[in-house]
Amino acid sequence: MDPDQLKEHLRFAAEIGVAGVSRDPVWRTRPADASEPAAPLVFSKNSAEALAAVRADIGDCTRCKLHTLGRRQIVFGVGNPDADLMFVGEAPGADEDVQGIPFVGRAGQLLTKIIEAIDLKREDVYIANVIKCRPPQNRNPDPDEVGTCEPFLFRQIDSIKPKVIVALGKFAAQTLLRTLDPISRLRGRVYEYRGAKLIPTFHPAYLLRNPSSKREVWEDMKLVKRLLTSEA
Repeated sequence: MDPDQLKEHLRFAAEIGVAGVSRDPVWRTRPADASEPAAPLVFSKNSAEALAAVRADIGDCTRCKLHTLGRRQIVFGVGNPDADLMFVGEAPGADEDVQGIPFVGRAGQLLTKIIEAIDLKREDVYIANVIKCRPPQNRNPDPDEVGTCEPFLFRQIDSIKPKVIVALGKFAAQTLLRTLDPISRLRGRVYEYRGAKLIPTFHPAYLLRNPSSKREVWEDMKLVKRLLTSEA
């Protein structure tokens, strides 16, 4: 196993609750009755069931401070659980916090048009955010909030198994790619990410303020369409 594979293996283990590993021979030969027998693993039959299990695990989440800072509800995700294309944004805004659905405000309406521009419908794709609760005044999520919430996004991605992921905006792209590079440098390129092709592009809210950047987003979406066709 090469170092990158080992790193990915350890990160996955941490996400599912494995605290560490031991090279102690005693650990390998521990008596069978040393602990309670483990409950059998239950595997979801399909992606819809897997997503439902993730949502159930989140519950009425109180894991980070956002539940004390005015959030109304969890904004989990919406769309086709078997989607080939997934969009990941930053965090819910005011409209999303009210309706419980990601990307329903003006930026969401523009995202719908972007999806339709590549001959898909909104219900064909899956849409989620890095974090599931609205930060106060729509500020960027704090690192501890991201660290608490992103494992649920990872589980969503692993449940859906999209062919292509579009990271919408600087924050989502930097969080997923673990980089501080600006979105202007990240966009226009294809990255390997959890078994999918990841393409960063500008956030629809940014396009509302900077319409001239729509051309770059259109180029990115043409790349998305080509990847979807080639992966078909």
